[in-house]
Amino acid sequence: MTQAELWLDPVAAQVCRAAAAVGAEHCPNGFRLLTNFGRDAMQSQEHGHLHILGGTFLGPYA
Repeated sequence: MTQAELWLDPVAAQVCRAAAAVGAEHCPNGFRLLTNFGRDAMQSQEHGHLHILGGTFLGPYA
């Protein structure tokens, strides 16, 4: 499944809920959910995925 297919599919809501739960469990002081679409956004593999960033102060941009 490509990134675009993932986010257009009804399963995207399940992915978001799961990622938010994992983020809250492992990064209780806050986290970011990040997803990249295409090479210009630094996506090196054409597949659906989501990054959970946290565990340290991320500043205004990470």
